[in-house]
Amino acid sequence: MNLIIGISGASGALYGKSFLKHLVTHQPGASALIISDAALKVYNQEYGTKITSREEYLEQVLEQTGNTVHSFTLYHPSDYAARPASGSARYDAMVIVPCSMKTLAGIRHGLASSLMERAADVCLKEKRPLILVPRETPFNEFQLENMHALSRAGVVIAPASPGFYQHPRNLEDLGRFMTGRIFNLLKIEHSLFQPWEGLS
Repeated sequence: MNLIIGISGASGALYGKSFLKHLVTHQPGASALIISDAALKVYNQEYGTKITSREEYLEQVLEQTGNTVHSFTLYHPSDYAARPASGSARYDAMVIVPCSMKTLAGIRHGLASSLMERAADVCLKEKRPLILVPRETPFNEFQLENMHALSRAGVVIAPASPGFYQHPRNLEDLGRFMTGRIFNLLKIEHSLFQPWEGLS
């Protein structure tokens, strides 16, 4: 499976980190990875790190992941000539996790003001799966309208709203749950959390 993965500047760096960390051990493939400048700043703030480059981010996220079956090509968000910017480049789907409200609005209005937005625009025009994982609360009227419009266009809106029936013990468990939910949408087999079996 070859994906386009966007990491934008919304709070919730753990969700992007969890998705990448588990993708490399669960699903063979090679994906394009676009990380915004704001995403690096949020990661440093939420993890107390001082990374300055996308390469450092990826190295830190993937440390101690064991056997990897998935690789990534890093692209700068201002690189409009990059492969994900063209509909002729073949990708199976795109995921933006987490997805900021700015990025979501840019996609809804077709601004293509960054490679991340342009790649999402390409997914829409090529009718490829596009999954957005917003992390915001509360939503204002315009944000809700943007999500509604994108949903009508076929985009999957999967807010970072982890369930608690799996009895999470730490932040990692919350990340695993959301990663598992995204994997379900992508039809990637996993055992990241115990599925709901109903009340006994």
